[in-house]
Amino acid sequence: MSAKERKLSRLGSCKVVAVAGGSGGGGLGSPAARGHRSAAAAGPQRRLFAALFAFLCAGVVVIGGVHVIGASFRPVLRTAWPSGTLNAISSDAGAQQAGGSADTVLPSVQIRHAVGFPDRVLLILKDGSSLPAPERVECLYSPANSSELRRRALLAVSSPDGSSLVHCPAEPSGVDVSLSLSLSPPVVPLHWDRLVYTALVDSRDNSTVVFAKGMNLRPGRLGVASRYQCVFGRDLSKPKHVLTSPVISAAQEIFRTKGQRDSTLPSIAEPEPLPRYKRHRRQKAHSMCVCTMLRNQARFLREWIIYHSHIGVERWFIYDNNSDDDIEQVLNTMDPSRYNVTRHLWPWMKSQEAGFAHCALRARESCEWVGFIDVDEFLHFPGNQTLADILQNYLNRPRIGELRTACHSFGPSGRIKIPKKGVTTGYTCRLSAPERHKSIVRPDALNPSLINVVHHFHLKEGVRYVNIGQGVMLINHYKYQVWEVFKDKFSGRVATYVADWKDEENVGSRDRAPGLGTKPVEPEDWPSRFCEVYDTGLKDFVHKAFTDPDTGSLPW
Repeated sequence: MSAKERKLSRLGSCKVVAVAGGSGGGGLGSPAARGHRSAAAAGPQRRLFAALFAFLCAGVVVIGGVHVIGASFRPVLRTAWPSGTLNAISSDAGAQQAGGSADTVLPSVQIRHAVGFPDRVLLILKDGSSLPAPERVECLYSPANSSELRRRALLAVSSPDGSSLVHCPAEPSGVDVSLSLSLSPPVVPLHWDRLVYTALVDSRDNSTVVFAKGMNLRPGRLGVASRYQCVFGRDLSKPKHVLTSPVISAAQEIFRTKGQRDSTLPSIAEPEPLPRYKRHRRQKAHSMCVCTMLRNQARFLREWIIYHSHIGVERWFIYDNNSDDDIEQVLNTMDPSRYNVTRHLWPWMKSQEAGFAHCALRARESCEWVGFIDVDEFLHFPGNQTLADILQNYLNRPRIGELRTACHSFGPSGRIKIPKKGVTTGYTCRLSAPERHKSIVRPDALNPSLINVVHHFHLKEGVRYVNIGQGVMLINHYKYQVWEVFKDKFSGRVATYVADWKDEENVGSRDRAPGLGTKPVEPEDWPSRFCEVYDTGLKDFVHKAFTDPDTGSLPW
């Protein structure tokens, strides 16, 4: 066994729930050689540091950093196809030194990465950076052979986990970007749709789950893991510092190349450790948790959180997809001793399924059950059973991994203005038949691929789902609200399949409202649409459970 293979045996195999690639067919070897390396990696000394990949329509690729003999390594993935390659490498080399600036600078404001989106440039600051207010900072663009351009930042935001982001207006093509208050040199923005963007280290099997864009795998299908390879290294130009490891599984996208041309997928992923696995734990901290992804839904958050707390939800994971409303202020009004809510910045486009996979892993060690619902969706129990009753029914049935419940879509209910007392009491007319279902899952029961489609996951072999009757539990989905609210769905949505209704893409998707097309123009009969059945069940429950007897007001 060579010295390089001995190093690899200490790392173990690459468990993949997504895909990635590396440099040329060289370095991969013949199938026999690959089999020899796999056998060595499976030896008794193996300590898995793997890449568990899950491409959830947005695509998920596994990447991480390990330390071998004092050197810091970042793993990348390479395709095993001799005709094409895919390297996930650091974008640090893309930064270039710029000339001086007369601006007052804050040494603590340092740019780590820049990512270019169609409507903005996302600047990711280094940990410890002091977040400037948007009005205090300008985005600087450095065109070749031209004077510097300045634009006011769109948004500056941070989260309790320490991540800080600055959103700048979209830059001219091929232009470096920096900040007026920063000493950091200009950075070349990476493309949002060809990027390894985050990663999690899973202590259960010492694997790493990496999330990435640009693979083009088929939704809901497992890819062929043998076509890819994990490559660990900090500088792929130095073969002596590169280690390889097999990919275990790949899901939902398949990487394609043309001819012999190399194709490089940059990486900004720095693996974050998941909560430590407690093998002998008897009971988790929370019976019921909720994951959601949102954008500019702050005005509805208090009602959604307070209501679900009352029915038995104990923990909320909120993935914020570029909100620029008052979400931080609203969450600050929630008493942390009563409402265990965390906000996670998730700026990636068309990535709802990837975000849900990310959330499922984060919730796994503390939550017995996790519901994946939107902020305009409310669990409702028409019969005599409660959420606790339903979960208790399946407590000792580990082969049931998912509870599916029907969704009833409510319309504007004759309204033209936002109801002052909230959606649960303001909208009372709905379509007669449910449109789709949503799920409450056991995180421990999820398939390692983490494949999920429209809020439900693929489960482990031998684990199944059950449909909960509509007389027991269902979801009121306040999908078609007054036009003032509904028109926001035409742009900047978090959905994977329809991120912007103005695009002529997936025009038949259920994520769209039937008959509206791609133009945000209010139909004359909008207030009366989607009204087939009057349903005041949840409204009556809310008035009974929440109305203040002295003032008649609701807590939100």
